[in-house]
Amino acid sequence: MNNRTIILNSRPSGMPVASDFKLITEPMPPIGPGEIWLKTLYVSIDPYLRGKMSGTKSPRFELDAPLSSMIIAEVVESRNKDFSKGEYVKQYLDWKEYQVSNGEGLIKISSTLAPLSTYLGVLGITGLSAYFALLEIGKPQTGETLVVSGAAGAVGSIAGQIGKLMGCRVIGVAGTDEKVELLKTKFGFDDAINYKTTPDMKVAIAKACPNGVDIYFDNVGGAISDAVIANINKYGRIPVCGSISNYNDTTEQISPSLLPLVVYKFLTIQGFLIADYASKFPEGITRLSSWLNEGKITYSETILNGFDRLPEAFIGLFEGRNEGKMIVKV
Repeated sequence: MNNRTIILNSRPSGMPVASDFKLITEPMPPIGPGEIWLKTLYVSIDPYLRGKMSGTKSPRFELDAPLSSMIIAEVVESRNKDFSKGEYVKQYLDWKEYQVSNGEGLIKISSTLAPLSTYLGVLGITGLSAYFALLEIGKPQTGETLVVSGAAGAVGSIAGQIGKLMGCRVIGVAGTDEKVELLKTKFGFDDAINYKTTPDMKVAIAKACPNGVDIYFDNVGGAISDAVIANINKYGRIPVCGSISNYNDTTEQISPSLLPLVVYKFLTIQGFLIADYASKFPEGITRLSSWLNEGKITYSETILNGFDRLPEAFIGLFEGRNEGKMIVKV
């Protein structure tokens, strides 16, 4: 049986292009004792993969080797006593249609508790990133103002909704009028700004946040973050989840110096790795599941069908073609 794999063909320079990826066909190895045969069902497409492709994020992807990300897979054959045919699992796996595993690190999931794709989004790393970064670093309080950049994305849309549950006034920043409307209707944000059609973001943030900004959930970096931080209040908190606006830069971008603001406004600016909260994942998943089942939070997914569309989906992240979580269904 032949098996399709997507490998890194070249390291992206600037915006990723289709030729940075290559689809190859290779024989499927048989499974041995203690091993299982996995069929890929859903593949998580995430901005952080860009750094692993260029080699700036460790561990990097190697040229002519498969890319990988969080994947939902089905056990189609098992010679491992801990796994049975028909079970579903998630783990960081290669971009392959089928692969052999010894079962190490695989996490079993249930299709009856929630749709399988949600384990890559609202009940997966993106939902947990929103949950822990906002609650542990942002420390939202009733009556405060929260601004979320990249607000229509997988993390931002959940972070804003959690902020509302915590009693905050929530302002979102997104890149299309459609996403702005989505934030105010489906996700319940109090207001939203289209940064692409706004001539002066600093003024726009000040207008949307007449009492200033207490918490800034930063997914994008760059000029948007400069504009938000210029409006931040004393003792403001800034969880830094990502900086997608700079991921494809070929030259270093220098933002206005923040040090005077950090000093005189007593700001907390903190990046994080979601792996640091691994011991608390059960707590986060339980609470997110409860909110989801109670209708207190919702989610959006952009699902592309077809294994060969993985590169297209990844490039689409940087073109703003996703609402919520970007996923490929194989």
